[in-house]
Amino acid sequence: MSEDPALLRDEAAGVLTLTLNRPRRKNAITRELWRALADAFTQIAETDTIRAVVLTGADGNFCSGADISEAEGMDEFPDPGEEMRAINAVVRQLHELPVPTIAKVRGVAAGAGWNLALGCDLVAAAEDARFCQIFTRRALSPDCGGSWLLPRLVGLQQAKRLTLLADTIGAAEAHSLGLVTWVRPEESIDSFVAGVAGRLAAGPPRALALTKELMNEGADRTLPEALEGEMRAQTANLSGSDVLEAFAAFAQKRDPVFTGGSWGTGG
Repeated sequence: MSEDPALLRDEAAGVLTLTLNRPRRKNAITRELWRALADAFTQIAETDTIRAVVLTGADGNFCSGADISEAEGMDEFPDPGEEMRAINAVVRQLHELPVPTIAKVRGVAAGAGWNLALGCDLVAAAEDARFCQIFTRRALSPDCGGSWLLPRLVGLQQAKRLTLLADTIGAAEAHSLGLVTWVRPEESIDSFVAGVAGRLAAGPPRALALTKELMNEGADRTLPEALEGEMRAQTANLSGSDVLEAFAAFAQKRDPVFTGGSWGTGG
C-alpha cells in the first residue's frame, strides 16, 4: 500500500471532491483504489450534507485505467468473475448515487478511467484531455459500464469504432460526439467546475435526485413507463418543503434556500 492515500477527499460547502491519487501511474486503479471508491460512494449515499460530487485525478491526469502492473500473471486472478463483480458493484454505486456527479478530466482518461468519467452525470474536460477505450490493445473488452454507456451516448457505429479500434481522441472530438459536456482551457477548468458544482449543491436535493433517476431510467423505458415514473417523482417533489420554498422565493424575488425537507419538518 502506498504511503499517501489512493483517494483524496475534500468536502466544502456541500461539494465532495474525490481525487484519484496515484500520479506516478497516471492514477491507474488498483484493488485498493476500488475499495476506497466503494467506501466513499457508500458515505455519499448515507450523508445528507453532501449535495454534489466532483471526481478527478491528481497531477494533470484523470485515470489511465486499471493498473495492469498489479498482476504478474493470470494466477493473480484465480476467479476473474469475482474480481469483475466487485468492480461492477462500484460502477453501479456511482451510477446510482442520489447526488449529481461531475467528472473533471485533465490529461489521460483511458479504459476503466474513461468509463468512470462517463459514469458521472456531467463531464468537464480541459483542452489537453485525451480519451481512449484502450481495452482491445490489452486483449480485453470494455468494462466499467462502457458497453452500456457508449452506444447510448454516441450510437452503435461510433461506439464500435471507439472500442474496436481503440483510437485516442481529443477533448474537442469527445465533445462533438456528446461524450464531454464542456471543454474549458486548462487554467479555468477548476473555477468552472467549482461554479457548476456550487450551483448543483445549492439546488433542491430531492428534485435533483429524482430527476437524475428519471434520466437514468428513461433510456430503457417506453413512454407510458416514463410517464408513470414522472408521476411518482413529481408526487414526491410536491410533498417536500423545497417546492414551498421555491414558490416563496419567486414571490419574494430572492434566491431559494433548499434543504430537501418534507412539509412540516422545518427543513
